[in-house]
Amino acid sequence: MTKGTAAKGKKHKKAGKKKILYVDMDNTLVDFKSGIRKLSDAERSNFEGSLDNVPGIFSLMDPMPGAIEAYRTLAKHFDTYILSTAPWDNPMAWTEKLLWVKMHFGRDEKSPAFKRVILSHHKNLNRGDFIIDDRTKRGVKKFKGTHIHFGQPGFETWDEVVAYMLKRA
Repeated sequence: MTKGTAAKGKKHKKAGKKKILYVDMDNTLVDFKSGIRKLSDAERSNFEGSLDNVPGIFSLMDPMPGAIEAYRTLAKHFDTYILSTAPWDNPMAWTEKLLWVKMHFGRDEKSPAFKRVILSHHKNLNRGDFIIDDRTKRGVKKFKGTHIHFGQPGFETWDEVVAYMLKRA
């Protein structure tokens, strides 16, 4: 976990506003490897080293265990957004990520992810209190809030992350 400014979180709380939370997709909400397992041998061979550029790969992916329920729970306590990066050389991925969110969270205003999807290669440009991400790349290392490093000790499962986060809501 990377510490950010704690004063920002207190400011939101005093104003009666929920703290802002960003959640990554790949290997955080979404099981990237599940999509790879569904590729043909030819696709794996043709895109070796850049499997995220396979057209359609993001539509093949399953949620990480507990991720959907965890996001729904956190969205009740935080001002929650999905903040992900899409491959530059796979323009279909941008659409597929949005379609994945709609499929797993719903398409209408009742969805906790409705109009709350941000795709950026510079996650640090988003202001917020927390980011849950499995990596430190794409601006996560420079994010001004607290980085919850998903998959690392203490944050290996969504149950662990939710327990930690609810104490900070």
